[in-house]
Amino acid sequence: MRFLDSSVFLHAYLKPKRELKLEELEIKRRAKNIIKRIDDQAEEITTTVVHISEIANIIEAHLGLEESISLIGTLLALPNIQVLDVKREDYESAAILAMRYKISINDAIAYLKMLENNINEIYSFDKHFQNLPGIKRVEE
Repeated sequence: MRFLDSSVFLHAYLKPKRELKLEELEIKRRAKNIIKRIDDQAEEITTTVVHISEIANIIEAHLGLEESISLIGTLLALPNIQVLDVKREDYESAAILAMRYKISINDAIAYLKMLENNINEIYSFDKHFQNLPGIKRVEE
């Protein structure tokens, strides 16, 4: 089982106003392949309510409310996606991790939940995840 970071959706769905470089096109292709495998229920994925909210906000800001609601509805209907709750205590612990590793609070939440659930791989295009002990960042 792998954790799913919102950066995958950022790269898969958003359409930049400028022409993408070859490296950026490759990242977009890989992100779309990850989404396809999830949609095809080819593997089990875990994420959190925080990351679902982050995905919804990203999609809504760039593609509109209806697209965001539709995407989140589809995600939540998939039986291969486990969505973990996040509590106040999780944020308190994540704040310490965020300071220690110089990462965002949402990335610290992901790391915390991965540790709690013995998940050591994350689908993410955020390179700082590769600097977290015990975590392997997966881009394909």
